[in-house]
Amino acid sequence: MKDKNTRETSSSRITWESLENWVRLKIQGWVQDLLVSEVTELLGREKSERRKPVDGESGSRNGYGKPRNLTMGSGTITVRRPRVRGLEETFESRVLPLFKRRSESVSELLPELYLHGLAHGDFDLALRGLLGEKAPLSAGTVARLKQKWHVEYEEWKNRPLEELEVCYLWVDGVYVKAGLEKDKAAVLVAIAGLSDGTKVVLALEAGHRESEAAWSSFLRGLKKRGMRAPQLVIGDGHLGIWAAMRNVFPEAEEQRCWNHRILNVLDRIPKKHQDDAKPMLTGIPYAECLEDCEKSKKEFQDWCVENGLHDAAKVLDEDWDRMVSFYRFPKAHWVHLRTSNVVESPFAGLRLRTDAAKRFKKVENATAAIFKLLLIAEKNFRRLNAPELMREVYLGVRFEDGERKSKSKVAAA
Repeated sequence: MKDKNTRETSSSRITWESLENWVRLKIQGWVQDLLVSEVTELLGREKSERRKPVDGESGSRNGYGKPRNLTMGSGTITVRRPRVRGLEETFESRVLPLFKRRSESVSELLPELYLHGLAHGDFDLALRGLLGEKAPLSAGTVARLKQKWHVEYEEWKNRPLEELEVCYLWVDGVYVKAGLEKDKAAVLVAIAGLSDGTKVVLALEAGHRESEAAWSSFLRGLKKRGMRAPQLVIGDGHLGIWAAMRNVFPEAEEQRCWNHRILNVLDRIPKKHQDDAKPMLTGIPYAECLEDCEKSKKEFQDWCVENGLHDAAKVLDEDWDRMVSFYRFPKAHWVHLRTSNVVESPFAGLRLRTDAAKRFKKVENATAAIFKLLLIAEKNFRRLNAPELMREVYLGVRFEDGERKSKSKVAAA
């Protein structure tokens, strides 16, 4: 028969099954100690230690507040905030501010999970086991967070932009059908490539459609908030954006998306010819210089004529100057400039999560959700190649076939 000491040692031994709870209790003790240490530092003395006030200083411990649950990524713990009395100003803890019930990481996790497809009613079931039975989770929790998105979105879309040095601007739209709305609405979006080589979500706005009027209003909003004309704008073939550019930023150069153009051409080619057409067609924008690009284009068009595909040959001629603008910018940047993938890539995942007819009643709610999704995606945006060249692009240095051609049109900042 085991003696008492043996049983106590066995029951206190850490095992795999009890490890998580042991860690949670340790963290709970550490946080409680931090709260106590904060008061000790404030008062300049340990508990029960007495000293004379200096220069009118006062203040003393006044017990503890009620137990509070705090949910962190490691689980939910219970702590008690020390109380202090006799101070000229109310004591505010830097470790655990008033009314905080979740750490920042958990607060950020909840909307991300919703945006990635977790429904309101699933939160309790999905997270209770992970964060603990006392975790403050409910459908109302997420509903309140969603209300905050609208406030954050309004502040974000009105922020000043004069400090941003925008070199490249990718533009596109996504159509959203909300449950109570009769027609789909186009959510217009712009992503900027800055002079330091980073990419940021610049603007997001719901418009009735991708019309010239909607895009003009969108661009005027950017200009009113202080954004200077970008050096190059990259977008698809929708005429609304290009007409709007001429209205608002006529000095900016324009680049149409090659992915859209290739699809437009292939739509005019029967399937039996597409295996031969694709390698020739997709190779055109990857030519080493503009002259070779135009030669590849002619070779493809000659092939189209030989096979009676005159419509496909004509489509490649449309708006050709806008298709090859990227050759007037650094070669290292071409991979970023040939297409509007910078916008399309985050939207590909976004469309999977914005089944608006089921999840959003109004376009405004969908727009706020898209705003949060894009800011999440922004954290993983790839920096532009050769970021050291971005400053030259911003200052107006011109390139020919990807190589530097002239000095800056404006004085170096």
